[in-house]
Amino acid sequence: MKDYIEERAVEIAYYIIESGATVRQTAKKFGISKSTVHKDVTERLLQINPSLAGEARKILDINKEERHIRGGLATREKYRHKL
Repeated sequence: MKDYIEERAVEIAYYIIESGATVRQTAKKFGISKSTVHKDVTERLLQINPSLAGEARKILDINKEERHIRGGLATREKYRHKL
């Protein structure tokens, strides 16, 4: 694996842990795709730093459990502004 990919994976993990960011927010911040964020955290980071990968994974799992709530809130706001 190339050095810049390893560095990016570690940076992404620290960003997710510190900010509690979602995959979408992280992808936008780093200018990469959601798939790349996911692959960096779930596969590449496991090889580089398993404990860091576990911490980042916990945050992503929490975000995944809460996403239906955020979606509902966004829909409510959308229709609130249309009135």
